[in-house]
Amino acid sequence: MCLDKLVSLMEKQGFNGALVSPGSNLYYLTGLHIHEAGERLTVLAVNSDGEYHLLAPSLYGNVIEDFPVTFWRDGENPYGKLGGILRELDITSGRLLVENTMRADWLIGIEKLLRDHDLHPLSSLMRELRMRKDREEIRLMEKAAQVVDDVFEEILAMNLIGMSERELALKIELMIRERSDGISFEPIVASGENGANPHHAPGERKLKKGDLVILDYGAKWESYCSDITRTIALGKPDEKLLEIYEVVKNAQESAFQTVREGITAREVDKAAREYIAKAGYSKYFTHRTGHGLGLDVHEEPYIGPDGELVLENGMTFTIEPGIYLPGLGGVRIEDDVMVENGRGERLTKAERELIQL
Repeated sequence: MCLDKLVSLMEKQGFNGALVSPGSNLYYLTGLHIHEAGERLTVLAVNSDGEYHLLAPSLYGNVIEDFPVTFWRDGENPYGKLGGILRELDITSGRLLVENTMRADWLIGIEKLLRDHDLHPLSSLMRELRMRKDREEIRLMEKAAQVVDDVFEEILAMNLIGMSERELALKIELMIRERSDGISFEPIVASGENGANPHHAPGERKLKKGDLVILDYGAKWESYCSDITRTIALGKPDEKLLEIYEVVKNAQESAFQTVREGITAREVDKAAREYIAKAGYSKYFTHRTGHGLGLDVHEEPYIGPDGELVLENGMTFTIEPGIYLPGLGGVRIEDDVMVENGRGERLTKAERELIQL
């Protein structure tokens, strides 16, 4: 468990306690897999002395073992039980950390149990713990990256003409689930003019000759995520699309070559953004260059124009510039990258040159 690391930071920064709800932070701190509790109150309370206690619905009674826990049944008042836990741990007042993603109705109920309190987002400390991956975490991310590389090879072997975006997305999801613990997000398949929408939801459009097709998907390996995007051609696409493909490919490489220990995240973003701007497409690059990757598919560090964070060994993130031309299509190329031995290393290794099928 990593609870001791959180407690150490809490003590240094003057926090009296933390309230953690289900999600990646709870898993990171305790190893407990409680991904979705629905409307049933589930909270881990931790004080600055290192004492902790979990409140959970009784349906987890056969899942949680060897952990200090109080269960509640449907029909009982869970807030009454949580109040007793908070009083026992002496964290009803003072500076308290609260999980960023906690349900609003839970937080409203919890606030009624608190006295003189000052709430702060848990992420302000958790980012310090999770941003720098150790060797075991990197190993798991390498496995997740290998899965998406392998799936790309399988996609290239398919007869894609006439297949709908939705059908291909479902096939990608199945291939990922067959090889890993599951998807890290819903796959994106954006063909033809739909490629101009960076987060297009796969629909019934049929893939056809002349299309560029954006494929954006990810896998999980023991809860750690990968995230890859490749853009492929079905036959020979429009010359303008061929042009922007080369621009995006070179912008992505420029950003990757910038990665090293000691520079800021925005310097990586700047390398991609300046290359695209010089080619005359700056207004068609509509998002940041990348995002952190780990137990969540989006986490710190964020690789954008406002990224003041200094990169360090062990940090993992994506580099994914794109150009999106309304009515015509788009290109995005994304790799998972880590900082190791002072420089950038790619975790995803699938072909980045344009493949025409």
